[in-house]
Amino acid sequence: MNLDMSYKGVMSRQDEIIKKSTRIEYSDYEINKLTFDYEKMMKDTGINLQDIIRIQRETGVGNTPLIELKNLTRLVRKISPSGKGARIFVKDEQCNPSGSFKDRRASISVYMAEKLGYKGVAAATSGNYGAAVASQAAMRNLDCIIVQECYDSKKVGQPEILEKQRKCECLGSEVIQLSVGPELFYSFLRVLEETGFFNASLYSPYGIAGVESLGYEIAMQCREQAGKDPDVVIATNAGGGNLTGTARGLIKAGAVDTKICGASVDLSGLHMASDIDFNRKSFTTGHTGFSIPFTTWPDRADVPRSAARALRYMDEYLLVKQGEVFFITETLAELEGMERGPAGNTSLAAAFALARELDKDQVIVVQETEYTGAGKHPLAQLSFARQNGIEIKFGNPDEEIPGKNIIFPKHPSLINSRYYEMDKLRRSYIKNALKVVNINELEDIDIEFLAEETNTNVDYVKKILYN
Repeated sequence: MNLDMSYKGVMSRQDEIIKKSTRIEYSDYEINKLTFDYEKMMKDTGINLQDIIRIQRETGVGNTPLIELKNLTRLVRKISPSGKGARIFVKDEQCNPSGSFKDRRASISVYMAEKLGYKGVAAATSGNYGAAVASQAAMRNLDCIIVQECYDSKKVGQPEILEKQRKCECLGSEVIQLSVGPELFYSFLRVLEETGFFNASLYSPYGIAGVESLGYEIAMQCREQAGKDPDVVIATNAGGGNLTGTARGLIKAGAVDTKICGASVDLSGLHMASDIDFNRKSFTTGHTGFSIPFTTWPDRADVPRSAARALRYMDEYLLVKQGEVFFITETLAELEGMERGPAGNTSLAAAFALARELDKDQVIVVQETEYTGAGKHPLAQLSFARQNGIEIKFGNPDEEIPGKNIIFPKHPSLINSRYYEMDKLRRSYIKNALKVVNINELEDIDIEFLAEETNTNVDYVKKILYN
C-alpha cells in the first residue's frame, strides 16, 4: 500500500505511528478530552524505583556523587547579610556515560525498546538527550537515529548544537540534521514509520520514570552528608521532565518538605522556533522559550500525553540571565576545580542567588551538572555570539537584553533571584485548557484535574474560571 507521505498525510497518521512506536495506548488513560489518569499512566510502565536503579546500574547510569561546593558557599557568605548563606551542594551528573542526567531518561527507554523487541530507537532532540540515547543504544546493541534541529536557514549552527551532533555520531548514531521550523515533528514521524523503531521520547512515562532515581539519590546522599533532607532542590526547567522526575524521586524517598524550584535562562523577546532568533541566543535549552510554553501546556510534545508535568511539583520558578550563567560557569571552574557545561549551570546560578536569602544552616542542592566540550565551552559560545552581533560586556545583568547583549556581573552580588509569578503560570495553564474544552463543557472531574495539574485546589480553579 502506498502511503501519503505529504506533511498532511503523515500528520493525519500521528496517533497510529506513536502508538506503534511506544506500545502505549494513551487513550486508555483519557477520561475525557481534558482529563486523564496521570498516575495510572506512570504506574503502568510496570517499572518501580528499584527496577529503575537496577536497570540503570547495568549500563553505568546513576549513583553520581553529591559534592558540597564549599568555596562557592564561602563566596556567597561574603556577600550575604549576617547569618545568611545556605550550603550549596551539586549532583555531578556529568559522571553518567554520555555526560548528563539525560542518561537516566534514555536508559529506561532503551531498555524497554530492547525488552519489547525493537531493532532500534529514535529521538527528536537538539540537546544532550540525543547523546544519551545513542550511548544507551550502543550498550544494548540497538540501532539509533537522532533527528536534530541544527541550523538556521543559512545553514549556520550554534557550536553547542554541533558539538552534540558530533557526539551522537561518535556514539554510533545516525543524525538527521534539520533547519529550524515545523518539519521536526513531521520528519521524526517519518523516521518512526519507515524504520519501525521505538520512540525514545523525552516525554514518555519511561523517560520521566528514569529521572526518579536522581531525586531519590539526592535525598539519600544529602541525609548522609548533611544530616537532613535538602531544604531546596533547584532543577533547570525546559520541557519539565527534569523537574518532574526529580520531584517524584524526592517524594518516593520521603523528602516531602523539600521545596522544588525550577530555573531557566531569561530569553524574553526571543522566539524558540524563529529563524532570525535561532542563533541569537546562547542557550539552546533550559530557557524561557522552552520552559514557559511547556510549563503552561505540557501536551505540546511528541506523545499525546506528556509525562512531564512541572506545575504539579514546582514550588518556585527562578529566572537567571545568560551573563550570570557564564560567570558562574567560570567561577565553578576557578573556585571548585569543576569545568562543566554552561547549560547545566543554569540551576547553579539560581542557587547562588537564592543561597544569599537563606540561613547558613539550610541546604540547597543543585540537581545537575553536564559535560563540557569544544562546542559547549563558554568561549565557543561567546565567540559565536560576537559573530552574530551580540555585545559582550561587564555590568548589571538586570540590564541584559536577549539577542542584543550578554552582561557578565561586574560583582557577584549582582547575581539576583528573579521570581516568576507562579500564579501567572497557573492561570496560563487553565487558559490553555479552555482552548481544548469549552468552559460550559467542564465537569467536576475536569476542575479536580486542573487543581492537580496546577498544584492548587478546586476553589482556586473555579475562581480563575468563573471570575
